[in-house]
Amino acid sequence: MRLHRNLVYTTIDSLNAIFNDKEYADKVVARALKKDKRWGSADRKFVAETIYDIVRWKRLYMEIAEVKEPLTRDNIWRVFAVWAVLRGYPIPDWRQLEGTPERKIKGRFDELSKIRKYRESIPDWMDEVGIQELGEELWSKEIAAQNQPAKVILRVNTLKTTKEKLRAILMDLNIETDFLKDQPDALVLKERANVFLTDAFKEGFFEVQDASSQLVAAFLDVKPGMRVVDTCAGAGGKTLHMASLMENKGQLIAMDLYESKLKQLKLRAKRNGAFNIEYRIIDTTKVIKKLHEKADRVLIDAPCSGLGVLKRNPDAKWKLQPEFIDNIRKVQAEVLENYSKIVKPGGKMVYATCSILPSENQEQVKKFLSTDIGKSFTFVKETKILASESGFDGFYMALLERKE
Repeated sequence: MRLHRNLVYTTIDSLNAIFNDKEYADKVVARALKKDKRWGSADRKFVAETIYDIVRWKRLYMEIAEVKEPLTRDNIWRVFAVWAVLRGYPIPDWRQLEGTPERKIKGRFDELSKIRKYRESIPDWMDEVGIQELGEELWSKEIAAQNQPAKVILRVNTLKTTKEKLRAILMDLNIETDFLKDQPDALVLKERANVFLTDAFKEGFFEVQDASSQLVAAFLDVKPGMRVVDTCAGAGGKTLHMASLMENKGQLIAMDLYESKLKQLKLRAKRNGAFNIEYRIIDTTKVIKKLHEKADRVLIDAPCSGLGVLKRNPDAKWKLQPEFIDNIRKVQAEVLENYSKIVKPGGKMVYATCSILPSENQEQVKKFLSTDIGKSFTFVKETKILASESGFDGFYMALLERKE
């Protein structure tokens, strides 16, 4: 087990892009993996996992390395040295790693692991918000679960194939999967693999979508022939799931503020063979008003802090700011009030977030039900998913029905 210079240099360059140029980790990793065509799967795995690891444990490693932000290139090397020592790699005699204090690193790790904000490598404000909203014990469990790497979950596109057929196709490519209990369309990879390179992906047989996210479309109770509106569609993971549950029958309107996201969704829909989707950019209030009381089902997958998906986006720990959470709560309340008007009498609506904070979830729903428009809805049920209990993303969804 030794460190290879070209792989480590790529890792250092990538960390510099994430920490100093504020680029998104997933984009940086995707770029890094294309750097050298001669790399085998073990090389690419090393680069991807090392980048994510150091991003995930950034605060802890910086504290051990005794470096502060902004991180110079030398300081990124010191942080890397901490990672290498704690992972058991022999330190090579490279100039950048000279004088790495191995015993001191291990001692500092033992010491700092007793303090949660260092052990779980999170900003002070995030630790305070977590305790305040979930209580000490539950927050400790939840943030520890959020620091585990995410599993790769596929959602089978039932417009094109079945779970059993897809599993067999992947097995032929030496990609082993398991079924998930109570998840009719999900397959979980036994080991990470680049499934995007497979013909099965290119032919639209599946999408990558976390198990918690896959519960939303079914929770909304969509049926073939309905008029369904996805108000915050984004790149459309849940839109595509609803299209398959609707068997391409009926009308599915995907809306978003950003045209670029809807363009991405169009490409995915084409690959998926989902052709009952209409695309609308929310560029004026008229777009919403035209749909007032017209939809059988409405999904509000609201913008949120994303504190339920840190295992998937560990760089969000360092990008997120406390004032963003205060602002996003106001946005959620506005979105609920405005978009709920699209539901017709007797229709249903789901409010969903990928957050674990009650202030973004059940408290928003409670507040909405006391507003003028909210009084015309009945609360049906809610589901709260915690990573510490499910092993998947943290998620929230509430089902509301508009009175006849």
